[in-house]
Amino acid sequence: MAAMAAGLRWLGAPYIAGTAFVSDISGQEFWWRPWLPAQVRTVDTEEIVVPTRHGGIIGRLYRPAGGAEASTGTVMVVPGLHTAGVEEPRLARLAGRLAGEGVTVLSLPLPDLRQLRVTPRSTDMIEDAALWLIGQPAFAPQGRISLIGISFGGGLSLVAAGRPSLVGALDTVVSFGGYGDLPRVLRYLCTGVLPDGTRQPAHDYGGAILLLGALPHLVPAEQVAPLEHAVRAFLEASIVDDTDRVAGSALLAGARQLGDALPEPARSIMADVSARDMSRLGPRLLPLAEDIGGDPALSPERSAVTHARVFLIHGSVDTVIPQTETPRLAAFLDRAPARRGTPVQWLLSPAIAHANAVQDVSISDAWALVRFWVNLQSGIGNR
Repeated sequence: MAAMAAGLRWLGAPYIAGTAFVSDISGQEFWWRPWLPAQVRTVDTEEIVVPTRHGGIIGRLYRPAGGAEASTGTVMVVPGLHTAGVEEPRLARLAGRLAGEGVTVLSLPLPDLRQLRVTPRSTDMIEDAALWLIGQPAFAPQGRISLIGISFGGGLSLVAAGRPSLVGALDTVVSFGGYGDLPRVLRYLCTGVLPDGTRQPAHDYGGAILLLGALPHLVPAEQVAPLEHAVRAFLEASIVDDTDRVAGSALLAGARQLGDALPEPARSIMADVSARDMSRLGPRLLPLAEDIGGDPALSPERSAVTHARVFLIHGSVDTVIPQTETPRLAAFLDRAPARRGTPVQWLLSPAIAHANAVQDVSISDAWALVRFWVNLQSGIGNR
């Protein structure tokens, strides 16, 4: 790694900064990181309420110290399905580190995504928030922004970016672990079968999220709310379990108890959720994939395309939103006449799981990720 750092110094500052950036947002401590002389600016933060047609959204603004004069661009970050809002560690790390590069960043967790729902009104909110941010000279003095969407927020952000109100107002759109067609993703979550027919077991977390949208189709009306409560308890326990097995196990046991107290058929459905048994849950949900996810406002491949530069990045094996979505989406965008030959840059990387960094990465894979981020950052604002 010391030799890699020396080579990067010779190649130039952008790659030194890119390597430092990628290592910092990974959340891992690398012994060689102090060898990279990258300048990271002091960052100021403030809570902010962004108006939209569906109500205000609580976000967090990150700005390099010195305000608008010190900023080299403006980015709005839309995270995926997570209950923690602006406090979610990976989101806070990304937004803060981007601001440390000299960029003004609006971190904007959407209410429905925080409730673990993928809804058309979330796309409206992204559009409205982007327009609002573009119209704030103190935050976006160039009158343009870039848009970064993560996971399910990546697909929704690309849909919003293609709406007429944002044509010509976006520098760059980034989808990190996102998708092109939501029903296609939902079918994968139900079956573990990729579009080419090969099998890749799907994460049960994704199946439980799909279940939330399907509850009115599966149980009597009076069972919807208590079953939803139990499923949400399971999902929140699963999030905790990823980082704290002791606390997660206790929470998962509590979710199972909630399920055991339900009447049928809700009890059997929750039992399948708690057992992480998609072989039983998937067939119940598969016929509903189009009903739940078929609205054009939910899928980039069913909506007008953005004219902005697009960057797509995805883990090379992703069991929540499968990695096959990114090359399919890139091909769809590249074929779109409205893009007038503006190429999509995309990368599948073994250095990423589902919107997470992984521990063991080869130098070549790390270097590919650095190159991708250097190209991406050159498209944000005045760079």
